Amino acid sequence: MIDLEPVATPGAPLARRNPVAKLAAAMVFTIVLVATLDPVAPAIAIAVELAVLPLFGVRYRVLARRAWPLLAAAVGILVTLVLFAADRSGRVLVDAGPVLVTEGVLVTALGLVLRMLAVALPGIIVFATTDPTELADALIQNAKAPARFAIGALAAFRLVPLLEQEWRMISMARRARGVDAGRNPVAKLRLFASTAFTLLVGAIRRGTRLAVAMDARGFDAGTPRTVARRQRFTRADALLVVAAALLAAAALTTSILLGTFRPLLG
Repeated sequence: MIDLEPVATPGAPLARRNPVAKLAAAMVFTIVLVATLDPVAPAIAIAVELAVLPLFGVRYRVLARRAWPLLAAAVGILVTLVLFAADRSGRVLVDAGPVLVTEGVLVTALGLVLRMLAVALPGIIVFATTDPTELADALIQNAKAPARFAIGALAAFRLVPLLEQEWRMISMARRARGVDAGRNPVAKLRLFASTAFTLLVGAIRRGTRLAVAMDARGFDAGTPRTVARRQRFTRADALLVVAAALLAAAALTTSILLGTFRPLLG
């Protein structure tokens, strides 16, 4: 069963905001954080994101369940940078044979990992609190996006759960034919790559059929289309975008005042 409905409490104050406003607020909040490499600004941003999470009606347990791949990737990046980064400047913190951890490499690794989390969390929050159909309607009405793009994005969101089901079906079919890696890690990696390639081919074929069907229904004709559900961009939605910009600027200003600001360029 395809299910990609929002998991937030429907009556939460920020969950009711216009989808375009939430998307714009997330983009404004994260673009400012890309300007610095220090760990202070993204750490403040993460604290702000976690603090406003109840206002979106998302429980922390739900966020942890949806973001665990991101956390696993962050740990992997942190360990990789600490062990193999070329920059070993600063005070030595750990010197255990081939493992050399310095203050400079730790600050760089923490800055990169925290920035990745700070940039990714707003997107997770937005899509966890937004119905895909409402997002497509708001993109067409408020952001003036082409109907072809908006409905295509809606279809992509609706079809995402199929990937997990198809992965399971491919794995079960191969197991029924006796194709199993057992405990061999090399065979598991080879089987994973072949399954992923099969899934990619199926996704491309489905996307091609969907594009042909959309063209047959006139989504690329340039003819104005009517909408069934009205999406309004109110003053509260504009305030959400402004508040996101002010919070991001405050995090960046704090980093500058503390002397930890490290510009991405220059």
